[in-house]
Amino acid sequence: MKLSTLKFYTSILLFAVSISAIAQEEKTTETTNEVVEEVAIDSLKPKDKYGLRLGLDLSLPIRSLINTDLKGFEATADFRISKKIYVAAELGYYNRYEEEDYIKFTTKGSYIKVGANYNLYKNWLGMTNEIFIGIRYGFSPFSSTLHEYNPNFYGTYFPEETVIIEEEYSGLTAHWGEFVIGLKVEVFNNFYMGMTFNLKKMVSQTQPDNFLNMYVPGFERVYLNETGFSFNYTLSYAIPIFRKNN
Repeated sequence: MKLSTLKFYTSILLFAVSISAIAQEEKTTETTNEVVEEVAIDSLKPKDKYGLRLGLDLSLPIRSLINTDLKGFEATADFRISKKIYVAAELGYYNRYEEEDYIKFTTKGSYIKVGANYNLYKNWLGMTNEIFIGIRYGFSPFSSTLHEYNPNFYGTYFPEETVIIEEEYSGLTAHWGEFVIGLKVEVFNNFYMGMTFNLKKMVSQTQPDNFLNMYVPGFERVYLNETGFSFNYTLSYAIPIFRKNN
């Protein structure tokens, strides 16, 4: 093979290698730019807040102003664990004096309710409002004091007779379940106003010896079929702990 022919083929080979290297470099640059662009776009996406939200029930203090025989408070808390699900709890104290047609009594004690909420509301970017449904398990240790009663309330031919007893029945307990419907709206940065309606069903309870539990802390009024309901208005503050994309 002549020297000139060898130089010709060598030049072609070098030219081909150069073209391949340039094409590979351009491809690598394009891929790098795409990755950088994706990271930049991803970093600009609004991230949802996750954290602990603490609040107070405003309905009990308002009701206490109207009914001086009722005293109590309730603290609320929830923590977001996913885009739609929050674990939730309520803790409170309740003291109620009540006069019925034939009985006067006081019920007092503490209670705790734990469960979860599922958010049905589709937020705009960056919003954390809720329209939710939820479930709760409730437990209360409490006591009842029977002040007086009229054993002839149902009789029409007997004289009225009021028995003053002033006897306290302690060590009472109640367990129940709740179905919850509610909403929470962010009115200021990290401040939320909320409202819930709770439908309740008693699971088990201990009763005094000679009368029924008419009120249970956290359950409110116990009706004859052992169901009940309540509502509350809450003001709460969210403590952001971290943010993430959903």
